[in-house]
Amino acid sequence: MDRLDRYRCDVLRFSNDFSVSFDNNQAERDLRMAKLLQKISGCYRTEAGTSNNLAVRYYISTARKEGANVLDALRVCEGIPFMHTAARAQT
Repeated sequence: MDRLDRYRCDVLRFSNDFSVSFDNNQAERDLRMAKLLQKISGCYRTEAGTSNNLAVRYYISTARKEGANVLDALRVCEGIPFMHTAARAQT
Protein backbone atom coordinates (compact mmCIF):
# COMPACT_ATOMS: atom_id res chain seq x y z
CA MET A 1 0.00 0.00 0.00
CA ASP A 2 2.87 2.35 0.76
CA ARG A 3 4.34 1.79 -2.69
CA LEU A 4 0.99 2.40 -4.41
CA ASP A 5 0.58 5.58 -2.38
CA ARG A 6 4.13 6.71 -3.17
CA TYR A 7 3.70 6.11 -6.93
CA ARG A 8 0.05 7.12 -7.17
CA CYS A 9 0.60 9.37 -10.20
CA ASP A 10 2.44 6.62 -12.07
CA VAL A 11 -0.04 3.89 -11.16
CA LEU A 12 -2.99 5.91 -12.44
CA ARG A 13 -1.19 7.60 -15.34
CA PHE A 14 -3.32 5.70 -17.90
CA SER A 15 -6.43 7.53 -16.63
CA ASN A 16 -5.00 10.95 -17.55
CA ASP A 17 -2.62 10.17 -20.41
CA PHE A 18 -4.43 8.11 -23.05
CA SER A 19 -1.19 7.27 -24.87
CA VAL A 20 -0.24 5.06 -21.90
CA SER A 21 -1.53 1.50 -22.09
CA PHE A 22 -3.87 0.29 -19.36
CA ASP A 23 -1.68 -2.77 -18.88
CA ASN A 24 1.67 -4.11 -20.01
CA ASN A 25 0.42 -7.28 -21.69
CA GLN A 26 1.54 -6.31 -25.21
CA ALA A 27 3.88 -9.31 -25.40
CA GLU A 28 1.03 -11.65 -24.51
CA ARG A 29 -1.22 -10.03 -27.12
CA ASP A 30 1.50 -10.44 -29.73
CA LEU A 31 1.68 -14.18 -29.05
CA ARG A 32 -2.07 -14.78 -28.74
CA MET A 33 -2.76 -15.06 -32.49
CA ALA A 34 0.12 -17.47 -33.02
CA LYS A 35 -1.12 -19.70 -30.20
CA LEU A 36 -4.69 -19.50 -31.53
CA LEU A 37 -3.53 -20.54 -35.01
CA GLN A 38 -1.60 -23.42 -33.48
CA LYS A 39 -4.63 -24.48 -31.44
CA ILE A 40 -7.02 -24.38 -34.42
CA SER A 41 -4.83 -26.29 -36.84
CA GLY A 42 -3.29 -28.54 -34.19
CA CYS A 43 0.26 -27.54 -35.04
CA TYR A 44 2.39 -25.77 -37.58
CA ARG A 45 3.42 -28.00 -40.47
CA THR A 46 7.10 -27.04 -40.66
CA GLU A 47 9.56 -25.14 -38.53
CA ALA A 48 10.34 -22.87 -41.50
CA GLY A 49 6.63 -22.09 -41.90
CA THR A 50 6.38 -21.24 -38.22
CA SER A 51 9.41 -18.95 -38.40
CA ASN A 52 8.13 -17.18 -41.52
CA ASN A 53 4.64 -16.70 -40.08
CA LEU A 54 5.97 -15.26 -36.82
CA ALA A 55 8.48 -13.02 -38.61
CA VAL A 56 5.70 -11.43 -40.67
CA ARG A 57 3.44 -11.03 -37.61
CA TYR A 58 6.16 -9.38 -35.54
CA TYR A 59 7.15 -7.13 -38.44
CA ILE A 60 3.55 -5.92 -38.75
CA SER A 61 3.20 -5.58 -34.97
CA THR A 62 6.35 -3.45 -34.78
CA ALA A 63 5.17 -1.25 -37.63
CA ARG A 64 1.85 -0.68 -35.84
CA LYS A 65 3.59 0.16 -32.56
CA GLU A 66 5.78 2.68 -34.39
CA GLY A 67 2.67 4.28 -35.89
CA ALA A 68 3.55 3.32 -39.46
CA ASN A 69 0.96 2.39 -42.06
CA VAL A 70 1.09 -1.42 -42.26
CA LEU A 71 0.62 -1.52 -46.02
CA ASP A 72 3.45 0.95 -46.48
CA ALA A 73 5.62 -1.09 -44.13
CA LEU A 74 4.92 -4.21 -46.17
CA ARG A 75 6.57 -2.56 -49.16
CA VAL A 76 9.62 -4.58 -48.09
CA CYS A 77 8.60 -6.85 -50.97
CA GLU A 78 9.53 -3.94 -53.24
CA GLY A 79 12.90 -3.61 -51.51
CA ILE A 80 11.90 -0.71 -49.25
CA PRO A 81 12.02 -2.06 -45.66
CA PHE A 82 10.35 -0.36 -42.71
CA MET A 83 12.87 1.13 -40.27
CA HIS A 84 12.38 1.50 -36.52
CA THR A 85 12.37 5.03 -35.17
CA ALA A 86 15.72 4.41 -33.43
CA ALA A 87 17.27 3.14 -36.66
CA ARG A 88 15.98 6.18 -38.60
CA ALA A 89 17.52 8.51 -36.00
CA GLN A 90 20.96 6.92 -36.45
CA THR A 91 21.02 7.37 -40.24
